Amino acid sequence: MSDFILHAFEVLNDSGIPLEREKIIDGLKSHDLAWVHLDAAHPFTKPWLETELSFLDPFIVAALTVDETRPRVTKIGDGVLLIMRGMNFNEGQADEDMVSVRLYADAERIISLTKRPVRSVLELADVMRTDRGPKSTGHFLQLLVYGLSKRVDKAVAGLDDQMDETERLFVDGPENGHDYRRDLSSIRMKAIKIRRHVAPQREALFELKSLDCQWLTEMDRRSIHESYNRTLRAVEELDAVRERSQIIKDEISSGLSEKLNRNTYVLSLIAAIFLPLGFLTGLFGINIGGLPGIESGNAFWVFCISMIILVGIQIIVFKKLKWF
Repeated sequence: MSDFILHAFEVLNDSGIPLEREKIIDGLKSHDLAWVHLDAAHPFTKPWLETELSFLDPFIVAALTVDETRPRVTKIGDGVLLIMRGMNFNEGQADEDMVSVRLYADAERIISLTKRPVRSVLELADVMRTDRGPKSTGHFLQLLVYGLSKRVDKAVAGLDDQMDETERLFVDGPENGHDYRRDLSSIRMKAIKIRRHVAPQREALFELKSLDCQWLTEMDRRSIHESYNRTLRAVEELDAVRERSQIIKDEISSGLSEKLNRNTYVLSLIAAIFLPLGFLTGLFGINIGGLPGIESGNAFWVFCISMIILVGIQIIVFKKLKWF
């Protein structure tokens, strides 16, 4: 098997039979269902599609090998160009960095490409070898979109659990020193990245289940509809996670603002109390003649007691004005 050809099967007698390298082209041209999965990142993939599968519309080859993609569905004749996104569970990579799954399918052939491994595709390759594998193109598509939407749903549920735990910690002890803002930023960023791909994927699944293709049976459409509902719920959960994280962020900002205002208020009261005292000490501290009490030995203590009385009067006035 060439490096860029990852999986190749032909469906005969309700079972998938692996295709050898020299039989792949014949399998894709035959009237029996055949599936080939290619490495989209390999430099030989596009030339192989253009030369060996020249019967394909050039638009299909260009769409399958383009660098940047977004989930969408395009009907081409009796076939369909389907681009989806799957969760990235590859080691050392962020799961929200979703992997593009590009696919062209008609009644007799399925050609799919990915740049990185996708578990749903690997599972299809495993099940293809058994009698439980897809028997038709519609069956293949319903299994693929089910696997993709199931893992999106699982990832969103995990994000929702993180949000629940953060909310619980915040409610139990909002001032326990935990860095909630970092947690919220991480959760919110993941939700935004996942929603960026899942939202158009929801629309693509809606279009897919409504396509006028003879090889899509009523059972296929019902299964794809269930995957659509699961994806729709995932988008709603992502929106809820973003809103909940924003609410807690607003609460944190409000608490910090309230604490700052309270500290500023206390400092303002202290400054108001000491303002007249500072004026008096400055007035009596000038070194010129004519100041009262200069010749009296008790003048200092009289002055201190007077300031204490003044502070008491200020506190009473502030309380009457409800500044305390």
